[in-house]
Amino acid sequence: MPSRRAEIALSEAERRELIDSERIVAVASFGPRGWPHVMPLWYVPRDGEIWIYTYAKSQKVRNLERDPRATLMIETGHSYLELRGVEIEAEAEIHRAPETVLALAKEVTVRYSSGIESVDGDAAAALEAQARKRAAVRFRAVRVASWDHRKLGGKY
Repeated sequence: MPSRRAEIALSEAERRELIDSERIVAVASFGPRGWPHVMPLWYVPRDGEIWIYTYAKSQKVRNLERDPRATLMIETGHSYLELRGVEIEAEAEIHRAPETVLALAKEVTVRYSSGIESVDGDAAAALEAQARKRAAVRFRAVRVASWDHRKLGGKY
């Protein structure tokens, strides 16, 4: 008989749908004193992986430079029986190449701006200027856990 945890796990397709549809990922890294440092961030899903765009000198980047391990969580739902989410233990890769950072900046802009399908002109120039101070971070999954309490059938 499968465990209750296995019964509520998301399938690969359900995980991708959740990652593609949600807008905030909580990223936990190890702070300078060893305590978890958790930040909510916008992200771009690329082939099932999570990428973030942030300031290169931010605390989260300094943490990931020191220790590339991070835990990410994407969750949705209001009541217990609506909760579904994914937790990803990952290793971070920090990218500083301007073309990589700029490409991600454009993806973030398109993803989080309603009605924009591409970034060009003055907006592209502004992102290019910002890219020098930013970093792109790719999170490669090591372990994934997921849940969908809707699969409980109304029972706790």
